[in-house]
Parts: sequence; structure tokens; C-alpha cells
Amino acid sequence: MVSRFRVFWRLRPNFIDFLNLGKLKARGIFKSLNGIIVIGSLLFFIAALSSGYFFMFPTFQPVISSHENSTLTDLDIDMNSTSPERDVHISSTLPDLDSECNVFDGKWVADESYPLYNAAQCPFLERGFNCLANGRRDNGYLKWRWQPKDCDIPRFDVEMVLEFLRGKRVVFVGDSLSRTQWESMVCMLMNGIKDKRSVYEINGSNITKQIRHLGIRFSSFNFTVEFYRSIFLVQPRQVPKRAPKRVKVALQLDRLDDISKEWIDCDILIFNTGHWWTPTKLFDMGWYFQVGGRMKLGMSITGGFKTALRTWKSWVESKINPSRTRVFFRTFESTHWSSGSKQNCKVTQQPISKVNGNDRHPYSDVIIDVVKNVSIPVTVLHVTPMGAFRSDGHVGTWSDNPSVPDCSHWCLPGVPDVWNELLFSLLLSDQNP
Repeated sequence: MVSRFRVFWRLRPNFIDFLNLGKLKARGIFKSLNGIIVIGSLLFFIAALSSGYFFMFPTFQPVISSHENSTLTDLDIDMNSTSPERDVHISSTLPDLDSECNVFDGKWVADESYPLYNAAQCPFLERGFNCLANGRRDNGYLKWRWQPKDCDIPRFDVEMVLEFLRGKRVVFVGDSLSRTQWESMVCMLMNGIKDKRSVYEINGSNITKQIRHLGIRFSSFNFTVEFYRSIFLVQPRQVPKRAPKRVKVALQLDRLDDISKEWIDCDILIFNTGHWWTPTKLFDMGWYFQVGGRMKLGMSITGGFKTALRTWKSWVESKINPSRTRVFFRTFESTHWSSGSKQNCKVTQQPISKVNGNDRHPYSDVIIDVVKNVSIPVTVLHVTPMGAFRSDGHVGTWSDNPSVPDCSHWCLPGVPDVWNELLFSLLLSDQNP
């Protein structure tokens, strides 16, 4: 400001002369050649003065960042800021995901910088998914990164994600594959927490398979990541009177699970279902479908799945506030059982090159078809194709019960970490594939 004043003061005599010229009578100027010369000199002086001012005092320089010497991808983020614009600054540091890019269409690329966390340092990872702790000796399955075909996803930045989640509530709903993704997210976020004691299960529970509700609170960032066990999403109930003896449980396809009221008030809501929709886990166990109070003994499992998803659709449209809650639905996860027998589970050491049809599944098609007709925004996490290549990532015999092979669930760290990487990429970029 002082330098600008000094320049103006030096120009003051000329400026005063310019003002004094206004005292000349216009008629006298144009009566002589001297008047024309004066007018020309006046216009030249004004142009020179304006050019000099904008040269020395540039006021229209574009502002790229509020940080004077940083670029768009190198912003300093104040993690202690309480500014309501904090999320804007965080998302601006990420590369935009092309709206034409399908982040689920790509390939697996070897990357020695993976995995994203050490399982031994995550107290909330259940033993059944920790393959290394259960005796697996090869670790090549940990060294793979997902690369979309037509764009890049940002590198997972745990500090940025922790700040993004500040004050929020994240809820996973589904079966044990949903619990796997929930545990994966908790372990990914734990990697950025210095005081591990500030992270705890809200009910004091140990992580087990049967507990219906588990919640991990990150107290220093004031958010929770919760899991609700709802394997079918719809409500089981007692057998109605006069039902055949083979019916042990009636699965009400037209009523969502009775714990669904707990899912409503959250910021991020992720669903999955599918792996229990099989004859061995339904009909062979005496579970049959019910709609409108009447048993549907002749309904196929695929028909029951479609009906349940339509019930889910109606619930989402009537109960979820889209201005508050971002909803996701993950498709069916690829399994790698051989020869049609769930006793034949061969876990490879490297991803396979031929998927043999595992890149598609009828339940994934149903999910995609139902979601596209929901009246509020819902994002499909279409993980079926990417998982088809990862026969190396399954638990196999490296679980807490090695006598029962497992080619459905995934080792952690592993494939579910990538689901969460893609989830956060979509959340932070606010782009749907």
C-alpha cells in the first residue's frame, strides 16, 4: 500500500495538469491546431497512466489457491480447522474422476507399496480373516492395486479420509461379506490414529460372527463405523399356523428387517446381500417365503430375491433423506469354489487370467436393475467383475477353522480394502460411475 501511494504521489503534478486542462473552453481548443495537439496529448496521457497502473498493481490475477505458494494438488490442510468449508478444501486436492469413467472396469496391477495396513496392529480384525496369522506363508496376494481402464483413482490418504469422516456416522448392513468390508475400513482408518486407545467398540463387545450390531468409535474425530447383521435384509418370523411341517421359518419378503430403524440417521449407508440366498441356506434349513401374510412355497429363490430387493427399494425411498445420507449397494462378491462343490476350494498364489463367467452373477444383475429405478440417488459398487480374477485372495484353509475350506470370504488385508478405496474415491470426488 505504501509503494502504491508513493507512485501516485510522483504522478501527482501530471495528474493535476490533466485536471486543469478541463478548465479550457472547448470552443477555444478546436479553433486552433494547438487545441488538436492538446487533445491528442491528453488521450495519450490517459492511456499511458492506465497501462502503468495495471502493470504495477495487477488486481485481476486469478487465484488458484488460498495458499500463496502451493498448487492445486499440494494444498496444506488444517486438520484442526472448524471452518464449514473444510470439506471443499479436502476434495479440491483430489483429481476429478471423469464422469464417463467406470472405476469398476479395469485390471489388477502389482504394487509393492501394498497392503494399506498391518493386520497385527488392528485389534478389531477378527481372527478368521487374518490369513497370515493363521499360517498362510505366501504374501503375494497382498501386493495388488486396482487400476481403472480410463481414469485413475486417488491414492488412499488416511489423514484426509479421517478428516472427511469427522462428525459422521457410517453404517454397513448385510451378511458376513459386509462385516469383512466393515473390518477392512476400520483397520484402514486405524492406521492413521496415533492413540489407538481413542478407538473402541461402543458396546464393549468382541468382534464375533453372531452379534447383530457392532460399532467402532473414533473418538478423536467424533465418528463411528457400524455394522448391522441382516443377511437377507428382510424380516424372518415364526411359522404361521397350518404351515407344512417342513417350514421352520417364514421370511417376510414384504417387510424389511426390524432393526432397519437403526440404519436411518447416518451419513453413509452401504448395503449388501446375496450369499445366503441359496437352497442349502433357505429351503434345506426350512426357510420359506411369505408375502402379504401368506406362504409362497412355490416361489423360486431368484423370485424371492427380487421381491426382497423391491421391498428394500420402497424402504429407501420412504425412509432415507437423500440430503443427509449417501446410499451404496455392493453387488455379489465372486466366489471360487471348484467343480460345483463347496468342499473343493483351491486358492491360487496369483490372480487368474480367465474368469470363466465369474465376472457376472444373476444377483448382481437384479441389484443393478432395482437400484437404477430408485427415486433417490443410490450408487452401485459393482465389485463382481474385479473379484472374479482374485482366486488368490480367499481365506481358503487359513481361517480360525482350517478344517472348513473357504472360497467365499477374503483375507484381510486384501480385496475388501479396494472396495473401500473405491468407496472413498466416489465420496470425496462426488462422482458416480
